[in-house]
Amino acid sequence: MRVTLREVRDGDLPLFFAFMSDPEATRVAAFTSADPSDRAMFDAHWQRIRASDSVVMRTVLADGVVVGNAGVYGPPAEREVTYWIDRAHWGRGLATAALRALLDAVPERPLHARAAADNTGSVRVLEKCGFVLSGRDRGYAEARGEETDEVLLRLDGRPSG
Repeated sequence: MRVTLREVRDGDLPLFFAFMSDPEATRVAAFTSADPSDRAMFDAHWQRIRASDSVVMRTVLADGVVVGNAGVYGPPAEREVTYWIDRAHWGRGLATAALRALLDAVPERPLHARAAADNTGSVRVLEKCGFVLSGRDRGYAEARGEETDEVLLRLDGRPSG
């Protein structure tokens, strides 16, 4: 399967909304918007993302099919990666391939990441791409309605791969 990244297009947003509204996917991700089913809030969020010069956000394609998004955001010393792959495509290496492509496209370092401590799939993706554990935290996870343990990771060098 060939994974590529491209600029986000208007037509991607309904797919992103569907991917990010999946109750099982949001529970696993844990740290989501307060109401993933609120389309107006989703649209406003993506309008801000797409208007920001400091955010690099890309659509993830697998063999030409939109399967998610990946990006980098935040202030210079605290730049953080984010990615979301449609649950129908989990377990196929797409998140790892997408993150590697993003890391090649965004050479700045360090980069940071956060994941729910029990989201072993996401933690594994980050580690495969060279991120290392840098700390632990606990925060309110909207998708779970409770405080949830997080792992903090950091990438200082070029991605492994």
